[in-house]
Amino acid sequence: MRPEIVATVAGLRARVAEWRGSGARIALVPTMGALHAGHLALVDAAAREADRIVVSIFVNPAQFAPHEDLATYPRDLERDLDLLEGGPASLVFAPAVSEMYPQGCATTVAVGGPSEGLESVARPHFFGGVATVVAKLLIQAGADVACFGEKDFQQLAVVRRLTRDLSIPTEIRAVPTVREADGLAMSSRNAYLDPAARAKAPTIHRAMRAAAASISGGAAVDEALAAARSMIEAEGMTIDYLELRDENTLAPMTRPTAGATGRMLAAVRLSGVRLIDNMSVSV
Repeated sequence: MRPEIVATVAGLRARVAEWRGSGARIALVPTMGALHAGHLALVDAAAREADRIVVSIFVNPAQFAPHEDLATYPRDLERDLDLLEGGPASLVFAPAVSEMYPQGCATTVAVGGPSEGLESVARPHFFGGVATVVAKLLIQAGADVACFGEKDFQQLAVVRRLTRDLSIPTEIRAVPTVREADGLAMSSRNAYLDPAARAKAPTIHRAMRAAAASISGGAAVDEALAAARSMIEAEGMTIDYLELRDENTLAPMTRPTAGATGRMLAAVRLSGVRLIDNMSVSV
């Protein structure tokens, strides 16, 4: 059976209020649709946390720059509902842009700290749009818990900071990245890759994994990252960033620090498609 669909904030709140009246715990899984196994892993994680699960499907225009792929971003609500059918999702919240950003909407949310650098260099608009829509969704759903993937690790850090700073009581749960058999991190944008580009894409994960192993083995951080960059660039890819950061603060980590855990983060352009990935590094 497919989950119920609502398209208005009022409808979402009415259903959540009904569930709360029966003592249910509520989880939210925010998505932009074009669902894949990574999204379904978020839904499964939410099912372990709550009695009722809301999956939001909304392609958020506020996080796209004019030159980016808002117009072509994959949208197929029927396919998304088919993938959710028979699973633990209770409700799909699929609002129109006018519902999320009504005429005259003039409020945005900006998060400093973990939003600085990395994604913000190439996409300075991005986290303002993400923070605004996530804040709205958390308030609209009033969920006890929300599940976000580690694949978008900087985004996860921004959301955690957002909820702490604004005293939003929703607990944020991180769900590990789901990968294809060859190591490529699952992403809705993988569908843009032609066969030749798709064959090259797993090099990103292989290069990062090799660098992580080198750093864990005592190699200098800059040397390990340089080797990874060379491996990726040899396949004709362009690197926006490939850096090691402190996993908790996202501060740059130029050398191993006793007791700290690193997080290697990368953004790479391949045949016009921008791919991101990250992994934990024991230092």
